[in-house]
Amino acid sequence: MSLLIKIDPENLPEAKVSKPMPERLIAGDPTFRTWAFDEGKEGRVKTGIWEATPGETHSIKGEIYEFCHLLDGVVELTEEGRAPVIYRKGDSFVMKPGFRGVWKTIETVRKIYVVIE
Repeated sequence: MSLLIKIDPENLPEAKVSKPMPERLIAGDPTFRTWAFDEGKEGRVKTGIWEATPGETHSIKGEIYEFCHLLDGVVELTEEGRAPVIYRKGDSFVMKPGFRGVWKTIETVRKIYVVIE
């Protein structure tokens, strides 16, 4: 098994399709697609590509650290007690452990993610 993994948005494995948990849904009817590339050691580190159609959900990271790089789309993230921030195609950001807020997909978004639990 190689220790080098290419995340290739043009050559994706089969996607896992899902919906937000009812208690997380705020508005809309978003659909999520996830292309997992690697689960890492004991599932603590995960990498892949994630896509969401327009809608609004509660984002609660708990102990999770997540790096995101947007390949397409527009999102608005509003951390509790803070002003909304817009991210667009080409932007990168980190949601640190303890992050609580609202994830609003304005235009269908696709991101590369690295999650550390």
